Amino acid sequence: MQRLIIALPGNEAFADQLAAACGAERGHLETRRFPDGESYVRLHSDVAGRAVDLVCTLARPDEQLAMLLFTADCARELGATEVNLVAPYLAYMRQDKRFNPGEAVSSLTFARVLSGHFDALLTVDPHLHRHPALSSLYTIPTATLHSAPLLADWIAANVERPLVVGPDGESEQWAAAIAGRIGAPCAVLRKTRRGDRDVDIEQTDLRGYLDHTPVLVDDIASSGRTLLVAARQMLAQGLRRPECVVVHALLADEAHAALRQAFARVTSTDAVAHPSNRIALAPLFAQALLEGRRDPAA
Repeated sequence: MQRLIIALPGNEAFADQLAAACGAERGHLETRRFPDGESYVRLHSDVAGRAVDLVCTLARPDEQLAMLLFTADCARELGATEVNLVAPYLAYMRQDKRFNPGEAVSSLTFARVLSGHFDALLTVDPHLHRHPALSSLYTIPTATLHSAPLLADWIAANVERPLVVGPDGESEQWAAAIAGRIGAPCAVLRKTRRGDRDVDIEQTDLRGYLDHTPVLVDDIASSGRTLLVAARQMLAQGLRRPECVVVHALLADEAHAALRQAFARVTSTDAVAHPSNRIALAPLFAQALLEGRRDPAA
């Protein structure tokens, strides 16, 4: 029996592509808000005896979580054999320790909630920092997919003589993998973060690459401050106007507008729906679903 792909609101285009890529059926979900803001959910597809994959990128988790959990539980109660979460962007990975007394470690709480309602979780390039793998947070099987090959192939096809640039030490291995796949040089900047919107980047001499096009790569672009500081430094050194390629574009309109002024082009995957989307992830997720791919145990 075919898998059933069901989109939470705002994820319909991704779900359509995913269903087409893995030969699955697209299910229909009815949702609305009651006058007091509570969520209403109704499944219009027969889920009994079927594997159900709910597609919900969690860029706005506080708005989406109740509806997502209601849908998961409804599918299970109506007889789905398994209920999986396809979350191209996985939220609440930032607060992974108690930095100050009394803080909530939200990444652990969020993981417990999702683990209690789903059989498996599939995501791409989660922002793992202090945790070695999703399995150290989640008690359900997870599949951590990697977009670096797709980013590399897009850069190779669309940028002349690229210089791949990572914005900080955390990106070093990732940027090197992208550069290595396409035979491009790679540089890594050194960043100091003083607050959510206050960053400083150590001056790095890149004048040896004046005949290259810098391509800043990052996993998440939110305020865009790191990318803007890096772009201005490169322009000040006389480099070509840089490109920006990110996995998760969490950019508000004003942040996107600022980046467009600094960069020749801003490009992202469709993990989060955004005008900068140019790199499709549905084939990556479809392959993982069809293969039953799961991360090794930690």
